[in-house]
Amino acid sequence: MAGSKEIRTKIKSVQNTRKITKAMEMVAASKMRKAQDRMRHARPYADKVRNIAAHLAQANPEYRHPYLVTRETVKAAGVIVVTTDKGLCGGMNTNVLRAVTNRLRDLEKSGVAVQATAIGNKGFGFLSRIGAKVVSHVTQLGDTPHLEKLIGPIKVQLDAYERGEIDVVYLAYTRFINTMKQEPVLEQLLPLSADRLQEESRDYSWDYIYEPDAQSVLDELLLRYIESIVYQALAENMASEQSARMVAMKAASDNAKKVIDDLQLSYNKARQAAITKELSEIVGGAAAV
Repeated sequence: MAGSKEIRTKIKSVQNTRKITKAMEMVAASKMRKAQDRMRHARPYADKVRNIAAHLAQANPEYRHPYLVTRETVKAAGVIVVTTDKGLCGGMNTNVLRAVTNRLRDLEKSGVAVQATAIGNKGFGFLSRIGAKVVSHVTQLGDTPHLEKLIGPIKVQLDAYERGEIDVVYLAYTRFINTMKQEPVLEQLLPLSADRLQEESRDYSWDYIYEPDAQSVLDELLLRYIESIVYQALAENMASEQSARMVAMKAASDNAKKVIDDLQLSYNKARQAAITKELSEIVGGAAAV
């Protein structure tokens, strides 16, 4: 059994660790509320842009934007991976990167070349380690992401798709369900599926007056729509990050408390054993005299 001094040192160390995890839990809880509000505030804009894009796409059957055209054969693909910049958030990054790894393996078996865009330091480090072709990346977005920082890395993939260098683009991120549950998502971003551009049910129809022309308006609108999808994915990922970190730090704090209780019990036993030994020696000495 370890000595009393060693046990006291361990107890002090675990107590210091528990203070840190408790503080991180409280910080994550505060940031989680802000991240959830940001995520919810971004949804109405994305929904409105989607509705308008759906209306315009169906109102102009003579023009098909490249984002709406499904290509017969897929020779190359792009993957946008959204992860966190920091760790200590449980298995959140591991789950989404596992989904990305499985998809990359399937694409490689099919002979499809892959190029990746990393949003977040964890995803960038992972893609670099496995030797993936990273054409663009952005890290250190902070707690309040700005769309201006996302446009550049995303546009690399969009331009490659328009030029025909890649035939499909996937988006991987962690979707926020609730505080206790987040799920990894890997979905097709381009070409836009019919589900994404499904119109709201209505009993009327209308036409549009375009300035300067229908093609220019639709090109710009679909680009904004793609950017809003990626921004929403980032907002969902950040809300998931803070929730996962809060839960992980709470579990670490609870586990530290259990360790402290066990060490305290061991310390009491060691202290009691030392006292008993001293009493035995005193009694033995007195009896000998």
